[in-house]
Amino acid sequence: MTALDAPPTARPTERTTLATGRRRVMRLPSRVVTALWALPVPLLLGLLWDCGVAGGWTLPFGIQMRFLPTPYEVARRLADLAVGGIVDDTYSGTLWLHLYASTLRVTQGFALAAAVAIPLGIVMGRSRLVYRMLEPTINLVRPIPVTAWAPLSLLIIGFGDRSTIFLVFLAAVFSILLNTIAGVRAVPERLLEAAAMLGTPPAHTLYKVVLPAAVPGVVAGLRIALGLSWVILVVGETVGIRVGLGALITQAREQSRTDLIIAVMIVIGLAGFLADRLLMLLVRLLARRRPLLP
Repeated sequence: MTALDAPPTARPTERTTLATGRRRVMRLPSRVVTALWALPVPLLLGLLWDCGVAGGWTLPFGIQMRFLPTPYEVARRLADLAVGGIVDDTYSGTLWLHLYASTLRVTQGFALAAAVAIPLGIVMGRSRLVYRMLEPTINLVRPIPVTAWAPLSLLIIGFGDRSTIFLVFLAAVFSILLNTIAGVRAVPERLLEAAAMLGTPPAHTLYKVVLPAAVPGVVAGLRIALGLSWVILVVGETVGIRVGLGALITQAREQSRTDLIIAVMIVIGLAGFLADRLLMLLVRLLARRRPLLP
């Protein structure tokens, strides 16, 4: 065979594209397998739920399952909330309006908490003097439940979005702060000494060494705080707010609509789950290929 008869070889760029395509194809089955492993538990819980309602089970803490709606009734209500035209009442098709309002409040409170807690946590983690000055006060305020702040916030802030955003901020700020402090203080001293030996100026050590090493702790705090933000959202939206997932639960409770309450609870759970996934995606995009996360 001559050189002219030899099959053409792929160019470097073509080989890279083919390799990338193969990797994407190989990733797909693993994601499908992960999703399949996650399905049995909710399916089993749904089956037990349906059997418990039909059989009138009594669970621990005196939970009477005969008073609960069936999974079909909740799914029907959830579909009506999303698209309307099924139950056809005042709540039909209003899900996206309530979800948007609640997501906006959670985002604002969570972002404000992160903007305050991360810089403060870095300073407290690096400075023993600042830590000794602020740590007693923080640990004095931190155990006060957010629900205890709710009546006070209504009196000093008033009804509306700002009170809810303030409560979300309180729920999120301490988790981010404590995890940031722990992440910064866990940076090995040998790592700092190695950076100094390699000629890294002290002013650059913070963002070149300390921050990358503390990222896992900071991200853990952000994830915990984001979950707490959705928990406290319901408390903040129960009084003086007419649009929001918490307000929707309050209205459903006043009308004894258990199917609507459970449907909104499912929406809150899904919203928190998606928010956590989006947060992790954002962190990985910012980190790019740096080994900052497991």
